[in-house]
Amino acid sequence: MSSEEKRQELKAKIEAAERRNEERSLADYAQDAGETAKRFVKDHPVAAIAGVAVLGLAIGALTRPGRRAGAEVGRRTSSFATQAAEMGAAYASGLFDAAGDAALAGRDKLEDMSDAIGDNARAARRRASYSGGNAAAKARILSRETGKSAGRTSRRLRSRFD
Repeated sequence: MSSEEKRQELKAKIEAAERRNEERSLADYAQDAGETAKRFVKDHPVAAIAGVAVLGLAIGALTRPGRRAGAEVGRRTSSFATQAAEMGAAYASGLFDAAGDAALAGRDKLEDMSDAIGDNARAARRRASYSGGNAAAKARILSRETGKSAGRTSRRLRSRFD
């Protein structure tokens, strides 16, 4: 496709888009704007609430009653902020307490596991020692019996040749 053909195709697309825009009414634009706003609010609810609050404060600041109300709200807000900070501190304290409790529980569990491992290791050592002692005793018995048998066999052989 040559560059002239590409240019003609692009020009046709632009003209078609301009015709569609001319055919759209103000109601269509309003509907699109409403749908876009709904999607934004669903995707970003906190930002939407903050935006409405800022807009309300800006409008209120432009009027005299709004400025008086703003001063009263400022006094009340500082009280609210203090209470919110105290609640946040209490919540954080609760989290630290919970974390401390979890750490203690973890330490106790680790201590229990350590004791169990130690007990099992000592039991295994006792079994190994017992098995080793039995093996040594059997080896001594076998050695003694073998020595007796060899001595007897040797005496019998000598007696035949004497």
